[in-house]
Amino acid sequence: MAKNDDDLRMSGVKSKKGVGQYILSVILLIYTAFCALPIILVFIAAFTDEMELATTGFTYFPKKWSMTGMNAVLKYGKQLFTSYGVTILITVSGTLLGLLVMSLYAYSTSRRDFRLRGFLSIFAMIPMLFSGGTLSCYVIYTNMYGLKDSLILLIVPMCVTTMNLIILRTYIQTSVPEELMDSARIDGAGEWKTFFGIVLPLMKPALAAVGFMMATAYWNEWQNALLYISSANKKPLQLLLVNIQKSIEMLLNSTNIPSAALSAMQGNIPQYSSTMATVVVVIGPIIILYPFFQKYFAKGLTMGSVKG
Repeated sequence: MAKNDDDLRMSGVKSKKGVGQYILSVILLIYTAFCALPIILVFIAAFTDEMELATTGFTYFPKKWSMTGMNAVLKYGKQLFTSYGVTILITVSGTLLGLLVMSLYAYSTSRRDFRLRGFLSIFAMIPMLFSGGTLSCYVIYTNMYGLKDSLILLIVPMCVTTMNLIILRTYIQTSVPEELMDSARIDGAGEWKTFFGIVLPLMKPALAAVGFMMATAYWNEWQNALLYISSANKKPLQLLLVNIQKSIEMLLNSTNIPSAALSAMQGNIPQYSSTMATVVVVIGPIIILYPFFQKYFAKGLTMGSVKG
């Protein structure tokens, strides 16, 4: 049956889709719409008038549009662009460093003739099951290593994760032919040349999938920055946006402001629209880049699941 389908495709004859495929397409379309509607609502709310949000709530068809919420975020100007640059630096450098280290680690643990394979595999599993906790990490990083207010703490701790190691190792074991590596060794290639010349080029789908997950994690991370970063020129984008939200909440909940003045300001302070605007600023680049990585993301996660 599969051979006949291949012959039809090669001859240019299109196979007819069954009723089940159309039903599945409709179900997936409805599911996609349900997933997309909240994101669309966030974008709409970011440009909706604050008074309308406070009185009528969130709606897909607002009566009055406003840039107040977005302006509340964009007014930080230079600091916003600085934080964007810091976030891009952390994301790019952390992703590249993590892919290099984890691909080397995955390659070594995938070799059956490597003596330390079992030890390194167990060693990689320990952080997945046990953790020293936030307080102990803070003491070690700041007191012992002296890395307080350093961008290294936003890059290195997240560059290696056990699950990504497992994905890369499984991909090498199931999708990189053993015969290619053996032939390279017969021709006199060492482990480094075999890895960079044979294995690494064949790992592009897996690297793209893992790299996108890592980049998303780096882009959305703000807790480490909240703990370790104090300089304004080192604040990543997420920490800046958290500070913006805290400033608005502090202003609205301040007890030092007279109630009459606070009531007058509540219609002018973009509490809800600025919250949605911060979300738009954060997820905008990820939404733009995701379509370019989607094919690698699916291929990298599924290609290594079946050996052949």
